[in-house]
Amino acid sequence: MAAKKQKPAVYFISGSDEAEVKKAASGLAAELAPGADAFGLETIDGAVETVDAAVGKIHSTRQALLTLPFLGGAKLVWLKSATFLADTVTGRSESVLTALEELGKTLHEGLPDGVTFLMSAPEADKRRAAYKLLSKIGITHIHDKPDLGFRAGEEEVVSWTAGRAHERGLKISHPAIEALAARVGVDTRQLDNELDKLETAFGSAHPINAADVRALVPATRASGIFDVGNAISARDLPLALETLAQLFRQGEKGVGILLASIFPTVRNLLLVKDLLVRHKIQPPAEPHYFASTLNRLPPSAIEHLPRKKDGTLNAYPLGLAARNCTHYTTSELRRAFRGCADANLHLVTTQVADDVVLARLLIGFMAR
Repeated sequence: MAAKKQKPAVYFISGSDEAEVKKAASGLAAELAPGADAFGLETIDGAVETVDAAVGKIHSTRQALLTLPFLGGAKLVWLKSATFLADTVTGRSESVLTALEELGKTLHEGLPDGVTFLMSAPEADKRRAAYKLLSKIGITHIHDKPDLGFRAGEEEVVSWTAGRAHERGLKISHPAIEALAARVGVDTRQLDNELDKLETAFGSAHPINAADVRALVPATRASGIFDVGNAISARDLPLALETLAQLFRQGEKGVGILLASIFPTVRNLLLVKDLLVRHKIQPPAEPHYFASTLNRLPPSAIEHLPRKKDGTLNAYPLGLAARNCTHYTTSELRRAFRGCADANLHLVTTQVADDVVLARLLIGFMAR
């Protein structure tokens, strides 16, 4: 006698945030089949690279869905981390699309009693018929990477990083958050991994500072550029020289380091130093407070300040500079600004090693 059909018990998890998709799928699988053995949970790994492998996984899934549970119990079929719903060569293959259509028919017709289907597919293409069908007939959960907005910049990334850290109850300083954001960006999986590492090392009660982050979280080119600028702002010459040497070991060029980090940092320090002195402004307690201060100034006072691509003031880096410009006098910053121009000339016209040119530059205006 044929098994009685029921309304599809289908769950679909997708989104651009692969780490969150995997985490949510694992949690839902444990919820749908708590303590299940090999007969109660059938997991099919959908992370494949070829068309034949994708078709094979889809057919295996369909066969598992049509197989009655052992001894009349319940069964969860989990098609895990399916890559063939993404907009890739494999995902666009006619063979894969046909196999997905057959799977869709099976789901639409209904599953045997006691059978539940869970599919997790990071970065699935929402234009695909399979995506639309799963979203329509199943309970769908979408986990996308954080949308920080069209005008998102360093401030938004730092704020998002701080939120993830504070959710765990970690006592982490703002400079440490900035260093962590520079190293991780908006990669949720890497951020969670690094927060796990920091939490394991220090626990939730121990204050975590920027040095702790630099010691435990791997440096990238972007974070090295940030660390040089941060060290210049804090007038921490040993850290600046150490990070400079690290960037050269990673194969960076002197002109790139100068134009991406040293010069913008010196320029911002000089610009805000002039603003603070000229308009008798106190340095902000936090960088993001400085935007409101700038907005209170007349347009003529801020028309020369650096801006984002959309034309708005790039206030957060200026806030960082305003918080730290008290480490220098105006004359020291002017000398540093001229030193950047001289260093640029030496880098492109002389045979002096890049690391020597930039080390001399930093020592010249940072040494007390």
